[in-house]
Amino acid sequence: MPGTRKLGRKTAHRNLMLRGMVTYLLENGKIETTLTRAKEVAALTEKMITVGKKNTLAARRQAMAFITKEDVVSKLFSVIAPEYADRNGGYTQIYKLGPRRGDAAEMALIRLVKEAEEEKKEEKPKKGTSKKASAKKAPAKKAAPKKDESPKEEKAEEVKEPEVVETEAVETEAVETETPAPAAEAEAASDQQATAE
Repeated sequence: MPGTRKLGRKTAHRNLMLRGMVTYLLENGKIETTLTRAKEVAALTEKMITVGKKNTLAARRQAMAFITKEDVVSKLFSVIAPEYADRNGGYTQIYKLGPRRGDAAEMALIRLVKEAEEEKKEEKPKKGTSKKASAKKAPAKKAAPKKDESPKEEKAEEVKEPEVVETEAVETEAVETETPAPAAEAEAASDQQATAE
């Protein structure tokens, strides 16, 4: 039950330790500690987030009396509490990590729920990208060559146009070479007639 664990420390020491852990959890979003400490920290952190949702001067002073850093208090009221505006409790999650080497104390990871959800959302697209993205990317790749094909078609048309011009030039040259040949034959024939006369 929260608030009844002694944690092997006197009251003043225990309260300072828990205040420091709550501050660190709100600052970084997650901490790794023993399971019993994590349960105590979860209860106190949820109380602080509930206080942060009020967003009044009295609530800020109450948070400042417990949280050890001013910038964490401002983060609580400006960033963390608004994220949980539509949620009634359950702001933290505890994951068991197994026994600690040395004294075999049960270890746990405590984190804010929003951070855990964001990490899961980030991981899911990474896993799903190989299947879904490949299916999505395949049509995109098919669409991309279509875009590329239009410039290729234009290039092909451009290439065809010079070929046509070259073909016309070749025909013109052939015509020109053919016309002088009969003229040369006519000149040769006239030369022969002239010599014959």
